[in-house]
Amino acid sequence: MWEQPLNDGSGFLVKVRKITRLLYVVVRDLADGQLTLRAMSLVYTTLLSLVPLLALSFSVLKGFGVHNQIEPLLKNVLLPLGEQGVEISQRIIEFVNNVKVGVLGSLGLFLLLYTVISLIQKIERAFNFTWHVSQTRPFAQRFSDYLSVIFVGPVLIFTAIGITASVSSASIVQELQTISVVGDIITYAGKAIPYLLVIAAFTFIYIFIPNTRVKFKSALIGAIIAGILWETTGWFFASFLVHSTKYTAIYSAFATLMLFLIWLYVSWIILLIGASIAFYFQNPEHIRAKKITYHISTRAKEYLTTQILLEICKRYYYLKEEVTFDELAKLTNVPSIILDKVIASLESGQFVIHTCEAPVRYYPAKPLDKINLYDLLQHVKNDGDEFHTNERIEHNNPEIARLFGVMDVAVEDTLKQNNFLQLVTECDKKYDN
Repeated sequence: MWEQPLNDGSGFLVKVRKITRLLYVVVRDLADGQLTLRAMSLVYTTLLSLVPLLALSFSVLKGFGVHNQIEPLLKNVLLPLGEQGVEISQRIIEFVNNVKVGVLGSLGLFLLLYTVISLIQKIERAFNFTWHVSQTRPFAQRFSDYLSVIFVGPVLIFTAIGITASVSSASIVQELQTISVVGDIITYAGKAIPYLLVIAAFTFIYIFIPNTRVKFKSALIGAIIAGILWETTGWFFASFLVHSTKYTAIYSAFATLMLFLIWLYVSWIILLIGASIAFYFQNPEHIRAKKITYHISTRAKEYLTTQILLEICKRYYYLKEEVTFDELAKLTNVPSIILDKVIASLESGQFVIHTCEAPVRYYPAKPLDKINLYDLLQHVKNDGDEFHTNERIEHNNPEIARLFGVMDVAVEDTLKQNNFLQLVTECDKKYDN
């Protein structure tokens, strides 16, 4: 699978080799344990946030007169749990009905929103981990984007379901069903609608949730596999419950809760697997026999950090424009994982700040003549040092202290004479035009 060149052989063999390699790295990531840990965390957060989330959706849908459709949709999601799924749906709806936004007050409403936003934030962090992104959305963008999902998402979902139901019940469709061949096609299409709705929902999640640009084709590929896997797993889960009655004797009253937790865990695992497939499909350079571990020397980090900051300063000085992450990736030609860490270091050192709108753009945090090369390199050298670690290191050797003091003074005297305004103006003025 790995010894042969990827494009060696016929077209069929090339596709089989690509699919096999992609599945291998996804299974390897799953066996690594990080995806399962994050799925467990999401199960816990979902338990805390499910009722507030449905309460907010219920209040929005009530204005459109379709709030009564929440329970049937919830029953469909929990359909693999059988009778326990119906019981859980009824209990959740009872809890939702007991949540009265008008009685909660300002503080209660704030806590309700915070609980729901924390769930989506935890989902974003899990997806960012899958996409090797360390930075989350800015607070203002996070708040607006999350609320748009909470309030607009349910309306779009039930609109799609309503349109599907209206089309299915239309007289012309019913007449076409009387024709043998066309009727069979419509019947199979009706069975495929649940899959299509799940795939559409997963595609939206894969595009919107990660704090990076996800191509539609990559998200669709991940959503198709995850959607089919989710529906198929639900069928197997339901079959297992039908043929297994011992779990009720073992867990007694806790059986329903245990099944609900297991199904939540399986659902989150499938969602994260789909996100992993989308990532590798969009970034095939990460598909390798051994997991990639990027290491960068201090010298290379100093060079790369200076280069990135210089590019940001040049764009802002000559064109009065900010630069995006993708543009920096093309200019530097370094892996996104390393570039993301370098930019995060520049932001923590207050050399660079970013805009709040998407896509995020970067520009200097202060005037160019106030950004000193010595301060930048000192920040790079000390980035990651912890206070308690420095306290434990004994600086009691006078010879070593004197040597490092001489080195620091020499470097400081040389580099403090260079600021980024000088560096920018000395560079090629290709931005002038």
